[in-house]
Amino acid sequence: MQRRHLILSAAASAAAFALAGCQKQEAEAAAPPKAPPTPAQAYALAAKGNGFTIGAVMAANTVYVFFDTTCPHCAELWNASKPLLNRLKMVWMPVGLLRPQSAPQGATILAAPDPAAAMAENEAKVLDRSGGITASGSLSDEVLGKVKANTEIFNQLGADSVPLIVFRHATTGAYGQRAGALDTAGLAALVGV
Repeated sequence: MQRRHLILSAAASAAAFALAGCQKQEAEAAAPPKAPPTPAQAYALAAKGNGFTIGAVMAANTVYVFFDTTCPHCAELWNASKPLLNRLKMVWMPVGLLRPQSAPQGATILAAPDPAAAMAENEAKVLDRSGGITASGSLSDEVLGKVKANTEIFNQLGADSVPLIVFRHATTGAYGQRAGALDTAGLAALVGV
């Protein structure tokens, strides 16, 4: 009985870990490790990214979220953030990390007349396992370059999984970053709203 409990506990732990975020699975060439930026430097670096803003535009702090259009954990975070948008300003920045369609889909969202509506459509399709939005066939090099630049910033942050939340706590002023999805209460506590 005890062995069965251990196996079930291990399975539950593995399942919880798997839900935290999406990681690129391909092996990459080993590069010498660089010192990661300080939390304040990471926040300043994230602010240079390209994304679209949702939420309270006049909020004192901005929360930056690096996401991949094929990541179900990013879709969960998107949904979890909705109840907080009356007091939280978020900038969602697509990266090309997990699949070949990630960058074109991210560029399609950025180029949309209403990026938030395009994002909502994408995330709904990701959660119902239908692959996300259809990438536009007429994407400019400029908009594709924005997703590439976001991916480079993501890498400079030393990140390896999405969603990546880069924030300044609204109450304490402390900077931080966290990889993985959160529920609404967890996100509110993380960013101090």
